[in-house]
Amino acid sequence: MKLRAAAMAGASALTLSGCLLSPGQFTSQLDLMQDGSFAFVYDGEIQMLALSKLAEMGGKVDETFEAECWDEDFESRDCSPAEVAEQKSQWEAEAETRRAKKEQEAEQMKAFLGGIDPSDPEAARELAAMLQRQRGWKTVEYKGDGLFDVDFSISGQLTHDFTFPTVEKMAMANSFVSVILRDGGQVRIDAPGFAGQKDANPMFGGLPLAAMAAMSEGEETSELPRIAVPDGKFTIVTDGRILANNTDEGPQRHARGQALGWTITPRTEQAPTALIAFD
Repeated sequence: MKLRAAAMAGASALTLSGCLLSPGQFTSQLDLMQDGSFAFVYDGEIQMLALSKLAEMGGKVDETFEAECWDEDFESRDCSPAEVAEQKSQWEAEAETRRAKKEQEAEQMKAFLGGIDPSDPEAARELAAMLQRQRGWKTVEYKGDGLFDVDFSISGQLTHDFTFPTVEKMAMANSFVSVILRDGGQVRIDAPGFAGQKDANPMFGGLPLAAMAAMSEGEETSELPRIAVPDGKFTIVTDGRILANNTDEGPQRHARGQALGWTITPRTEQAPTALIAFD
């Protein structure tokens, strides 16, 4: 199956790229107020693909030889004994290179995950314990296949930029939401992690996450894992002046000022964004 082959290629790309965080089903809200206070809540699923079966599949060394030959029309055909022998000789000569490459990728991923070995059965629980030591992570429950159910909430004075999620020792974890302070009392909010990723994702060899999710759920006997895709609601509540946003309906009246709302699905193409001024 071509899609399955693409998924396997994507799994290999994942081992090179390190961990990718993806939201599943969730609700999230960001409050930004004139007095400088802020509050952020994320309640729902987060998947770390580096701990899923997808990463495990990508990390396997294929030690099963199979000769492949094509005719002039690029149609598959039977290989001659000479072609089989030639291909097998080359495959055997590259065996040590393949194993060394996989070992190097495994060490790179371990370093990327802050020392956590993704092949360790206890890695996910170790990560959950690490997160619960960080401020804001109220509960972190591991559900299997790299999927966590989390309850995160934090509040305070917005005196510096804010990004969610941040994971200790994982400086390159991709963000779901970023809040950037600008001169002149302006605040820029971007939520790249809440885009549905309808277009091809280069980390998966050009295969969209939504397509991979559909494959993983389409066959009960499939070896493909469940891939979480964004499915939720993101809301910004503010009493500031909304200068720009990309919601479908624009600002709505709210008891604390105005609200901007985005419904996120696998078909969402544009990541939520807004620019708010506080005079």
